[in-house]
Amino acid sequence: MKPYFAAALLSAFHLPATAVEIQGSISLQQRSFVESAQFSHQGDNQTSIAIEPELYLPWNDGQDAFIFTPFARLDSLDDERSHWDIQEAKWVHLRDDWEFELGLGIVFWGVTESQHLVDVINQTDQVETVNGDRKLGQPMAHLSLIRDWGVVNAFILPGFRERTFAGEKGRLRTPLVVNPDQAQYESSAKAKHIDFALRWSRTFGDWDVGVAGFKGTDREPILQPYNQNKLVPYYQQMWQISTDIQATLGEWLWKIEALHKEGQFEHYQAGVAGFEYTLIGLADTNIDLGLLSEYNWDQRGLNASTPYQNDLFLGTRLVFNDVDGSEILLGVARDLEQMSYSGRIEASTRFGQHWRLNLEAWLFYSSESNDPLYSLKDDDMLSINLEYFF
Repeated sequence: MKPYFAAALLSAFHLPATAVEIQGSISLQQRSFVESAQFSHQGDNQTSIAIEPELYLPWNDGQDAFIFTPFARLDSLDDERSHWDIQEAKWVHLRDDWEFELGLGIVFWGVTESQHLVDVINQTDQVETVNGDRKLGQPMAHLSLIRDWGVVNAFILPGFRERTFAGEKGRLRTPLVVNPDQAQYESSAKAKHIDFALRWSRTFGDWDVGVAGFKGTDREPILQPYNQNKLVPYYQQMWQISTDIQATLGEWLWKIEALHKEGQFEHYQAGVAGFEYTLIGLADTNIDLGLLSEYNWDQRGLNASTPYQNDLFLGTRLVFNDVDGSEILLGVARDLEQMSYSGRIEASTRFGQHWRLNLEAWLFYSSESNDPLYSLKDDDMLSINLEYFF
């Protein structure tokens, strides 16, 4: 039986039931932490289940579509990680040389591996992933103009999504628990402030170039003391200009992301640049071996809120080119000023028609209390995620 909302849409647009496509995934995740917790009330094991269905409803010969993608997770350890979100709920209209989207959506900017410096449209869902790759759905009106001289993407972003944070029992958190319910804003409009973004991109032969601007509420909060034993997020107004460039030159993939950002309390520049060199058909097999190196710099130095302020990232990627899409990524980011580093292993493979297994391991080390990684120094973790696609 079709869900109620799908049936309502079918009736509203006088569409046959076969027009609706429903797919998605259900996953079971187990996180195990190697060392005892650094802070009280934290646990050593964390089990959760998540579901992410997607409804796709096209009409008008595919020129219009409605996409609905909710997400929910139930976690055994951290109440703040038991949460739900609407990743997408948008109308999409496609034409030959322009596109328009209205609703909640996900937009990604960036080309580098170690961090996605210029990715600014969506808020980070920090309880989901260690590296911040998971985002929250953002309300938007998005117009894309496709021209010979490039592609222009213009955004009006009405409404702001606050960042998620681990709770008192959760791992991978700050020493003091963050209370997001007491969030503060520079703007009197608070979460109702309307933000704007504009991006131009174009391909010049082997080079893909993007230049973007953003003005509005900063997605990265400033954490301030609250009631002596907690922190609250403060969201300032800011603007930034950024660029992301990628060049594909044979087996070499050169990448750069850079920005200039100005806010209420700080003005600074930051960048990340590097390469990936791929050895194709390693030892006469189907395996491709990628060698990665990136340098991360932040003008704020040791005052930066990110660990990537003067860091070198080295990694390797194995792509097996098999029917199961098997891959392994190993990487280490080493601070060149302080004795701190983070390492990760990511591996994934499919089996059968509906299953995927993802393994992820993280290692943290820091000896300096002012380092952002210091609060994670006892949070070395192994995560196993079994996903069923329907």
